[in-house]
Amino acid sequence: MHTQRSTGSARSVRSVRALAGVLLAASLALAGCSGANDSGGDAKSAAGAEARQDSGSGAASDKGKSAPRTPDLAPSAIIRTASLTVEVKDVPKALSAARSAAEGVGGFVGDESTTRDSDGHENTRVVLRVPTEKYEEVLTSLQGTGRLVDRTAKAVDVTDQVVDVESRIRSQRASVNRIRALMDRATKLSDVVTLEGELSSRQADLEALLARQASLKDRTSLATITLSLSETPVKKAAHEDTPGIVDALAGGWHVFVTILRWIVLALGAALPFAAFAALLAVVWLRVVRPRLPRRAGPAPATPAVGPLPSARPAPDTAREADRD
Repeated sequence: MHTQRSTGSARSVRSVRALAGVLLAASLALAGCSGANDSGGDAKSAAGAEARQDSGSGAASDKGKSAPRTPDLAPSAIIRTASLTVEVKDVPKALSAARSAAEGVGGFVGDESTTRDSDGHENTRVVLRVPTEKYEEVLTSLQGTGRLVDRTAKAVDVTDQVVDVESRIRSQRASVNRIRALMDRATKLSDVVTLEGELSSRQADLEALLARQASLKDRTSLATITLSLSETPVKKAAHEDTPGIVDALAGGWHVFVTILRWIVLALGAALPFAAFAALLAVVWLRVVRPRLPRRAGPAPATPAVGPLPSARPAPDTAREADRD
Protein backbone atom coordinates (compact mmCIF):
# COMPACT_ATOMS: atom_id res chain seq x y z
CA MET A 1 0.00 0.00 0.00
CA HIS A 2 2.76 2.33 0.94
CA THR A 3 4.53 1.60 -2.31
CA GLN A 4 1.45 2.39 -4.40
CA ARG A 5 0.94 5.72 -2.66
CA SER A 6 4.54 6.79 -3.26
CA THR A 7 4.23 5.90 -6.93
CA GLY A 8 1.02 7.90 -7.34
CA SER A 9 2.54 10.91 -5.62
CA ALA A 10 5.57 10.79 -7.93
CA ARG A 11 3.32 10.75 -11.00
CA SER A 12 1.34 13.72 -9.75
CA VAL A 13 4.55 15.66 -9.16
CA ARG A 14 5.77 14.99 -12.68
CA SER A 15 2.47 16.03 -14.22
CA VAL A 16 2.50 19.25 -12.24
CA ARG A 17 6.02 20.02 -13.39
CA ALA A 18 5.11 19.35 -17.02
CA LEU A 19 2.07 21.63 -16.78
CA ALA A 20 4.20 24.36 -15.23
CA GLY A 21 6.73 24.05 -18.01
CA VAL A 22 4.01 24.38 -20.71
CA LEU A 23 2.57 27.46 -19.01
CA LEU A 24 6.04 29.03 -18.77
CA ALA A 25 6.73 28.41 -22.49
CA ALA A 26 3.40 29.90 -23.48
CA SER A 27 4.01 33.03 -21.44
CA LEU A 28 7.47 33.48 -22.99
CA ALA A 29 6.04 33.07 -26.48
CA LEU A 30 3.39 35.71 -25.84
CA ALA A 31 6.02 38.08 -24.51
CA GLY A 32 8.22 37.52 -27.57
CA CYS A 33 5.38 38.21 -30.01
CA SER A 34 4.47 41.46 -28.30
CA GLY A 35 8.11 42.52 -28.30
CA ALA A 36 8.43 41.70 -31.96
CA ASN A 37 5.32 43.69 -32.80
CA ASP A 38 6.64 46.63 -30.86
CA SER A 39 10.06 46.48 -32.57
CA GLY A 40 8.43 46.04 -36.02
CA GLY A 41 6.29 49.06 -35.45
CA ASP A 42 9.33 51.03 -34.35
CA ALA A 43 11.24 49.89 -37.50
CA LYS A 44 8.31 50.79 -39.73
CA SER A 45 7.98 54.19 -38.15
CA ALA A 46 11.71 54.78 -38.49
CA ALA A 47 11.61 53.72 -42.13
CA GLY A 48 8.63 55.99 -42.70
CA ALA A 49 10.41 58.90 -41.11
CA GLU A 50 13.53 58.22 -43.17
CA ALA A 51 11.43 57.98 -46.31
CA ARG A 52 9.73 61.25 -45.50
CA GLN A 53 13.11 62.87 -44.92
CA ASP A 54 14.40 61.45 -48.20
CA SER A 55 11.33 62.63 -50.05
CA GLY A 56 11.66 66.04 -48.51
CA SER A 57 15.33 66.28 -49.36
CA GLY A 58 14.62 64.88 -52.82
CA ALA A 59 11.92 67.44 -53.41
CA ALA A 60 14.27 70.16 -52.27
CA SER A 61 17.01 68.89 -54.55
CA ASP A 62 14.57 68.53 -57.48
CA LYS A 63 13.71 72.16 -57.08
CA GLY A 64 17.38 73.07 -57.44
CA LYS A 65 18.21 70.61 -60.23
CA SER A 66 16.53 69.78 -63.56
CA ALA A 67 15.30 66.32 -64.56
CA PRO A 68 17.97 63.82 -65.67
CA ARG A 69 18.66 63.79 -69.45
CA THR A 70 17.92 60.75 -71.58
CA PRO A 71 21.16 59.15 -72.77
CA ASP A 72 21.90 59.64 -76.47
CA LEU A 73 21.41 56.62 -78.70
CA ALA A 74 24.31 55.18 -80.67
CA PRO A 75 24.51 56.51 -84.25
CA SER A 76 22.86 54.35 -86.86
CA ALA A 77 24.98 52.37 -89.30
CA ILE A 78 23.91 53.45 -92.79
CA ILE A 79 25.45 52.49 -96.13
CA ARG A 80 25.22 55.44 -98.54
CA THR A 81 25.73 55.14 -102.30
CA ALA A 82 25.12 57.59 -105.14
CA SER A 83 25.46 57.66 -108.92
CA LEU A 84 25.92 60.86 -110.95
CA THR A 85 26.04 61.52 -114.68
CA VAL A 86 27.33 64.99 -115.57
CA GLU A 87 28.02 66.63 -118.94
CA VAL A 88 31.09 68.89 -118.92
CA LYS A 89 33.07 70.85 -121.49
CA ASP A 90 36.46 69.49 -120.41
CA VAL A 91 36.48 65.94 -119.02
CA PRO A 92 40.12 65.90 -117.74
CA LYS A 93 39.59 69.17 -115.90
CA ALA A 94 36.35 67.95 -114.30
CA LEU A 95 38.02 64.66 -113.34
CA SER A 96 40.85 66.53 -111.62
CA ALA A 97 38.30 68.62 -109.70
CA ALA A 98 36.47 65.45 -108.59
CA ARG A 99 39.71 63.91 -107.33
CA SER A 100 40.56 67.04 -105.38
CA ALA A 101 37.08 67.12 -103.83
CA ALA A 102 37.35 63.51 -102.65
CA GLU A 103 40.93 63.69 -101.39
CA GLY A 104 40.30 67.06 -99.71
CA VAL A 105 37.85 65.50 -97.23
CA GLY A 106 39.97 62.44 -96.51
CA GLY A 107 38.61 60.13 -99.22
CA PHE A 108 40.24 58.43 -102.16
CA VAL A 109 39.66 57.48 -105.80
CA GLY A 110 38.74 53.86 -106.57
CA ASP A 111 38.13 52.41 -110.03
CA GLU A 112 38.55 54.66 -113.07
CA SER A 113 37.96 54.03 -116.78
CA THR A 114 38.03 56.33 -119.84
CA THR A 115 36.65 55.67 -123.35
CA ARG A 116 36.00 57.59 -126.58
CA ASP A 117 32.95 57.24 -128.78
CA SER A 118 32.82 57.29 -132.58
CA ASP A 119 32.58 61.10 -132.63
CA GLY A 120 35.74 61.47 -130.53
CA HIS A 121 33.94 62.50 -127.34
CA GLU A 122 35.67 61.39 -124.13
CA ASN A 123 33.70 59.55 -121.43
CA THR A 124 35.12 58.84 -117.97
CA ARG A 125 33.70 56.74 -115.13
CA VAL A 126 35.29 57.04 -111.67
CA VAL A 127 34.36 55.64 -108.24
CA LEU A 128 34.98 57.91 -105.24
CA ARG A 129 35.05 56.81 -101.57
CA VAL A 130 34.45 59.67 -99.12
CA PRO A 131 33.68 59.81 -95.36
CA THR A 132 29.98 59.51 -94.59
CA GLU A 133 29.85 62.83 -92.76
CA LYS A 134 31.21 64.60 -95.89
CA TYR A 135 28.95 62.73 -98.31
CA GLU A 136 26.44 65.53 -98.98
CA GLU A 137 29.18 68.13 -99.30
CA VAL A 138 31.10 66.18 -101.94
CA LEU A 139 27.89 65.29 -103.78
CA THR A 140 26.91 68.95 -104.06
CA SER A 141 30.41 69.86 -105.24
CA LEU A 142 30.36 67.23 -108.00
CA GLN A 143 26.96 68.34 -109.28
CA GLY A 144 28.33 71.84 -109.85
CA THR A 145 31.04 70.74 -112.29
CA GLY A 146 28.66 70.70 -115.27
CA ARG A 147 25.13 69.92 -116.40
CA LEU A 148 23.51 67.22 -114.27
CA VAL A 149 21.96 64.53 -116.48
CA ASP A 150 21.10 61.81 -113.96
CA ARG A 151 21.34 61.31 -110.20
CA THR A 152 20.57 58.26 -108.05
CA ALA A 153 21.10 58.12 -104.28
CA LYS A 154 20.49 55.20 -101.93
CA ALA A 155 20.76 54.71 -98.16
CA VAL A 156 20.52 51.30 -96.46
CA ASP A 157 20.26 51.00 -92.67
CA VAL A 158 22.38 48.05 -91.45
CA THR A 159 22.35 48.86 -87.72
CA ASP A 160 20.71 45.51 -86.93
CA GLN A 161 23.38 43.65 -88.86
CA VAL A 162 26.18 45.52 -87.09
CA VAL A 163 24.69 44.80 -83.64
CA ASP A 164 24.07 41.14 -84.52
CA VAL A 165 27.62 40.65 -85.80
CA GLU A 166 29.15 42.27 -82.71
CA SER A 167 27.05 40.06 -80.41
CA ARG A 168 28.00 36.92 -82.34
CA ILE A 169 31.68 37.89 -82.23
CA ARG A 170 31.57 38.24 -78.43
CA SER A 171 29.85 34.85 -78.09
CA GLN A 172 32.26 33.20 -80.50
CA ARG A 173 35.30 34.58 -78.68
CA ALA A 174 33.95 33.29 -75.37
CA SER A 175 33.38 29.89 -77.00
CA VAL A 176 36.94 29.82 -78.32
CA ASN A 177 38.29 30.69 -74.88
CA ARG A 178 36.29 27.85 -73.31
CA ILE A 179 37.66 25.35 -75.81
CA ARG A 180 41.20 26.53 -75.07
CA ALA A 181 40.61 26.13 -71.34
CA LEU A 182 39.36 22.60 -71.90
CA MET A 183 42.43 21.83 -73.98
CA ASP A 184 44.67 22.98 -71.15
CA ARG A 185 42.96 20.52 -68.78
CA ALA A 186 42.68 17.63 -71.24
CA THR A 187 44.89 14.60 -70.51
CA LYS A 188 43.79 12.06 -73.12
CA LEU A 189 45.06 12.26 -76.67
CA SER A 190 41.60 11.58 -78.11
CA ASP A 191 40.16 14.49 -76.13
CA VAL A 192 42.93 16.79 -77.33
CA VAL A 193 42.34 15.83 -80.98
CA THR A 194 38.58 16.37 -80.66
CA LEU A 195 39.05 19.73 -78.97
CA GLU A 196 41.55 20.87 -81.60
CA GLY A 197 39.04 20.14 -84.37
CA GLU A 198 36.33 22.03 -82.53
CA LEU A 199 38.71 24.92 -81.88
CA SER A 200 39.64 25.17 -85.58
CA SER A 201 35.97 25.21 -86.58
CA ARG A 202 35.07 27.92 -84.09
CA GLN A 203 38.10 30.04 -85.01
CA ALA A 204 37.09 29.84 -88.68
CA ASP A 205 33.60 31.05 -87.76
CA LEU A 206 35.13 33.85 -85.70
CA GLU A 207 37.36 34.98 -88.58
CA ALA A 208 34.36 35.01 -90.94
CA LEU A 209 32.44 37.20 -88.50
CA LEU A 210 35.42 39.55 -88.13
CA ALA A 211 35.69 39.86 -91.93
CA ARG A 212 31.99 40.68 -92.16
CA GLN A 213 32.35 43.24 -89.40
CA ALA A 214 35.26 44.89 -91.24
CA SER A 215 33.22 45.00 -94.46
CA LEU A 216 30.26 46.61 -92.69
CA LYS A 217 32.56 49.13 -91.03
CA ASP A 218 34.16 50.06 -94.35
CA ARG A 219 30.83 50.50 -96.14
CA THR A 220 29.25 52.49 -93.32
CA SER A 221 32.22 54.75 -92.62
CA LEU A 222 32.89 55.56 -96.31
CA ALA A 223 30.17 56.46 -98.81
CA THR A 224 30.50 55.37 -102.45
CA ILE A 225 29.91 57.86 -105.29
CA THR A 226 30.02 56.68 -108.90
CA LEU A 227 30.65 59.66 -111.20
CA SER A 228 30.23 59.51 -114.99
CA LEU A 229 31.66 62.44 -116.96
CA SER A 230 30.94 63.02 -120.66
CA GLU A 231 31.77 65.85 -123.03
CA THR A 232 28.94 68.14 -124.08
CA PRO A 233 28.00 67.35 -127.73
CA VAL A 234 28.62 70.15 -130.21
CA LYS A 235 25.32 71.75 -131.26
CA LYS A 236 24.79 72.56 -134.93
CA ALA A 237 23.62 75.96 -136.06
CA ALA A 238 19.86 76.33 -136.15
CA HIS A 239 19.77 78.22 -139.47
CA GLU A 240 22.21 77.20 -142.20
CA ASP A 241 22.87 79.30 -145.31
CA THR A 242 21.67 78.04 -148.70
CA PRO A 243 24.59 76.41 -150.56
CA GLY A 244 25.89 78.33 -153.61
CA ILE A 245 28.09 77.65 -156.61
CA VAL A 246 31.21 77.79 -154.53
CA ASP A 247 29.78 75.19 -152.15
CA ALA A 248 28.84 73.01 -155.14
CA LEU A 249 32.36 73.28 -156.60
CA ALA A 250 33.88 72.55 -153.22
CA GLY A 251 31.62 69.53 -152.83
CA GLY A 252 32.44 68.25 -156.31
CA TRP A 253 36.16 68.72 -155.75
CA HIS A 254 35.87 66.88 -152.46
CA VAL A 255 34.08 63.98 -154.16
CA PHE A 256 36.68 63.93 -156.98
CA VAL A 257 39.57 63.88 -154.52
CA THR A 258 37.88 61.17 -152.50
CA ILE A 259 37.34 58.98 -155.57
CA LEU A 260 40.92 59.60 -156.75
CA ARG A 261 42.20 58.68 -153.33
CA TRP A 262 40.27 55.43 -153.37
CA ILE A 263 41.57 54.61 -156.88
CA VAL A 264 45.14 55.21 -155.75
CA LEU A 265 44.54 53.07 -152.70
CA ALA A 266 43.12 50.29 -154.87
CA LEU A 267 46.09 50.45 -157.24
CA GLY A 268 48.47 50.46 -154.34
CA ALA A 269 46.75 47.42 -152.91
CA ALA A 270 46.86 45.59 -156.29
CA LEU A 271 50.48 46.56 -157.09
CA PRO A 272 52.14 43.71 -155.13
CA PHE A 273 49.94 41.14 -156.86
CA ALA A 274 50.65 42.67 -160.34
CA ALA A 275 54.41 42.66 -159.70
CA PHE A 276 54.28 39.03 -158.63
CA ALA A 277 52.30 38.06 -161.76
CA ALA A 278 54.80 39.90 -164.01
CA LEU A 279 57.67 38.11 -162.35
CA LEU A 280 56.05 34.75 -162.99
CA ALA A 281 55.50 35.66 -166.67
CA VAL A 282 59.16 36.64 -167.12
CA VAL A 283 60.36 33.40 -165.52
CA TRP A 284 58.08 31.39 -167.78
CA LEU A 285 59.12 33.14 -170.97
CA ARG A 286 62.86 33.41 -170.31
CA VAL A 287 63.67 30.33 -168.25
CA VAL A 288 61.07 27.62 -168.40
CA ARG A 289 59.72 27.83 -171.94
CA PRO A 290 63.11 27.71 -173.82
CA ARG A 291 64.03 24.52 -171.97
CA LEU A 292 60.92 22.64 -172.94
CA PRO A 293 61.51 19.95 -175.77
CA ARG A 294 60.20 21.01 -179.16
CA ARG A 295 57.71 18.75 -180.91
CA ALA A 296 58.35 17.51 -184.59
CA GLY A 297 56.27 19.23 -187.30
CA PRO A 298 53.36 17.28 -188.84
CA ALA A 299 54.06 15.18 -192.10
CA PRO A 300 52.61 16.59 -195.37
CA ALA A 301 49.37 15.00 -196.28
CA THR A 302 49.41 12.69 -199.44
CA PRO A 303 46.67 13.36 -202.00
CA ALA A 304 44.08 10.70 -202.32
CA VAL A 305 44.48 8.36 -205.36
CA GLY A 306 41.71 8.99 -207.92
CA PRO A 307 39.93 6.33 -209.92
CA LEU A 308 41.95 4.67 -212.74
CA PRO A 309 41.00 5.66 -216.34
CA SER A 310 38.88 3.10 -217.96
CA ALA A 311 39.27 2.10 -221.70
CA ARG A 312 36.73 3.55 -224.04
CA PRO A 313 34.69 0.89 -225.90
CA ALA A 314 35.35 0.31 -229.58
CA PRO A 315 32.87 1.95 -231.88
CA ASP A 316 30.27 -0.26 -233.49
CA THR A 317 30.95 -0.32 -237.24
CA ALA A 318 27.48 -1.63 -238.16
CA ARG A 319 25.77 1.28 -236.38
CA GLU A 320 28.15 3.74 -238.00
CA ALA A 321 27.38 2.26 -241.43
CA ASP A 322 23.65 2.61 -240.86
CA ARG A 323 24.21 6.18 -239.83
CA ASP A 324 26.04 6.78 -243.02
